[in-house]
Amino acid sequence: MAPAPIRIYGRKNSFNVQKVLWCCAEIDLPFERIDRGGEFGGTDSPPYRAINPTGRIPTIDDNGFVLWESNAIVRYLAARYGMGRLCPQDGQARAAADRWMDWQLAHLWPTLSPAFMGLVRTPPAQRDHEAIRTAVRRTAEHYTLLDAHLQNNAYVVGNAFSMGDIPLGAVTHRWFALDIERPTLSAVNAWYQRLTLRPAFMQHVNLPLS
Repeated sequence: MAPAPIRIYGRKNSFNVQKVLWCCAEIDLPFERIDRGGEFGGTDSPPYRAINPTGRIPTIDDNGFVLWESNAIVRYLAARYGMGRLCPQDGQARAAADRWMDWQLAHLWPTLSPAFMGLVRTPPAQRDHEAIRTAVRRTAEHYTLLDAHLQNNAYVVGNAFSMGDIPLGAVTHRWFALDIERPTLSAVNAWYQRLTLRPAFMQHVNLPLS
């Protein structure tokens, strides 16, 4: 008997949840998504806190193995179900993918987040425009670093799409969807266009911002 589809707790318009959905779609991994967070609530309930004490999304239940933190989930799924496809077999390539996933988490999203929250989730009259401008400027500096790397690489780990592209791609969709001025970074633009050709990206990430 085939194992039951994994359960993914989280709303589909959360970019952290989208990372996991995109990952599953790339490796044809069956899943059941259960709405939690945002307008759906449920993350403060005792049953949910029992599986994720942070009260955040996403959380997965892989036939009894429970895991939270989106990048950790992507790593786990890629290694268990997509080794050699999403998760590089070579240890050095895998470490390079890990590096860019950590960079997204530690640097790129924290810098972009004030602009995203300010422009998407804050009413115009309440926006801190100076904070938004600072966030846009600092995020552009980060993308300049990524652009230099992508000048000689089709994806973040050489010429093969990997788990390393998923967190960065989910964030970059938001970067390109914001109504802001961006520097012209040819390699980042070309990489992002390659991501938009992937059906899994179009299905799970290329959605209106909310």
